[in-house]
Amino acid sequence: MLIWAGRPTCIGYSTSNKPMGPFKYGGVIVDNDHCDPGVWNNHGSIVEFKGKWYVFYHRSTHGCYTMRKACIEPITFNEDGSINEVEMTTQGAGGPLNAVQQIDAEKACLLYGNVKIQACASDNEELGGIRNDDKAAYKYIDFGEGMNQVSIRVAPGLKESRIEVVIDHSWGQPVSNIQVPGKGNLKTWDTLTGAIKNVKGVHAVWLRFYGDGEDLCRVDWFRFDKSGK
Repeated sequence: MLIWAGRPTCIGYSTSNKPMGPFKYGGVIVDNDHCDPGVWNNHGSIVEFKGKWYVFYHRSTHGCYTMRKACIEPITFNEDGSINEVEMTTQGAGGPLNAVQQIDAEKACLLYGNVKIQACASDNEELGGIRNDDKAAYKYIDFGEGMNQVSIRVAPGLKESRIEVVIDHSWGQPVSNIQVPGKGNLKTWDTLTGAIKNVKGVHAVWLRFYGDGEDLCRVDWFRFDKSGK
């Protein structure tokens, strides 16, 4: 574990040609900043399986230090033995997620703001604690030959809010705007749909939230569709 920018968030590595050193610092393998919380520790290991190498690590969730998700990302070694830093993703060691399948909101790999992964049932989690300008990222999603509709399962809060669906970068222009009605109790679920610009191929997806209040809405899942099907 490394203290990175004053926060214990990284798994790093050092190398030596002797078991007892001296060791030379090599860099960061994976950094779990922007977890929930991002200031808690990260530890794990690297493992070879069927000729490929992976880093195992954990991400904190539920806004506490005792809830963690076990995660895995593929890594590569350069010819000089160095390891390239990898990013946290939703897909992990698998391929990009299929856009037409339900993507659970708690699979977010990056959280910005107050938004948290939290339990909503004994067998389900959600995004909650959402405030104005919060963001959640999902990497990566395969839109195939094109999608033009998005559906999001939401439990609205007391005031109206808005969810923007953004492709690739958190600061990008939204491809869809979902208006979330107010006068909700954060417990009654509804599936809201909106048109999106025709998106093709593999992209990161960001959900951006806007509105007034401490708990704008809660999100269970989202998915994309072709031609409104």
